[in-house]
Amino acid sequence: MHLGLIAGNGRFPFLVLDAARAQGHDVTIVAVKDEAFPDLGESAARAPQARIHWVPLGHLGTCIRILKEAGVSHAVMAGQVKHAKIFSVVPDLTLLSVIARLKARNTDALISAVADVLREKGIELLDSTELLRPLLATAGVLTSRALSAEERADVEFGYRMADAIAGLDIGQTIAVRDSAVVAVEAMEGTDEMIRRAGRLVGPGLRVVKVAKPKQDMRFDVPVVGAATIAVMREVGATALSVDAGKALLIDGPDVVRAANDAGIAIVGRSAVEGGLPPSRQASADRHSLGEAG
Repeated sequence: MHLGLIAGNGRFPFLVLDAARAQGHDVTIVAVKDEAFPDLGESAARAPQARIHWVPLGHLGTCIRILKEAGVSHAVMAGQVKHAKIFSVVPDLTLLSVIARLKARNTDALISAVADVLREKGIELLDSTELLRPLLATAGVLTSRALSAEERADVEFGYRMADAIAGLDIGQTIAVRDSAVVAVEAMEGTDEMIRRAGRLVGPGLRVVKVAKPKQDMRFDVPVVGAATIAVMREVGATALSVDAGKALLIDGPDVVRAANDAGIAIVGRSAVEGGLPPSRQASADRHSLGEAG
């Protein structure tokens, strides 16, 4: 398969590129200029070489033309674009036509409409985690330490709030302490929200990151990396919950190692139960990432 990779910022595009190559796919990259990391070009140049094109945000027509000329029929969106950029983007005529048909001006509606246009042009967007299944969180305790009773109470309290803001397409993460919402993620992103919460109340925060109620796995999937764990450690946050089967632990085993080193508990919420599994699982049932290294 000749795969298209529409790349934003972060490590997500690098992982998709490596996984696609490992599975024998040819790859053409459309990298969002001033968002995708510059060294993505160096990764693309390594054998087997992937062609990379740097395209300004908003130039949807150029993106489609590049992919079509390369013979791409399937593509993956990977990486983020800073949400605040929506106030400065200069759309081309193709994107303007997409915006004109929107009933709501939120992220989900916009990207879903972009996906519809890509499909009309013969390019199908794939589940963005399709090539990275081993990095998806599973249900249960992922770290060497389970939640304490107090942490568990805060996390359970946080689910209802986090699910509500995610359903409104505001953000996917909240910070909680003593059954009170300290901070809600908005356009600043997860790490800055955690820092803000730390400035407000100090140590003892619990972080709850959820998928949207009708999460489209083609885009905007929840991602947690070692950098987020470092921020949690910095502010004295003690626990993190993510949604099993929906959240990517983007740095794989390094996420769990960093959490264990910091004494932070990570748990995966079961999609079936809609809540936490039992507070301690047998080691045989632990997430494979937690056992790595």
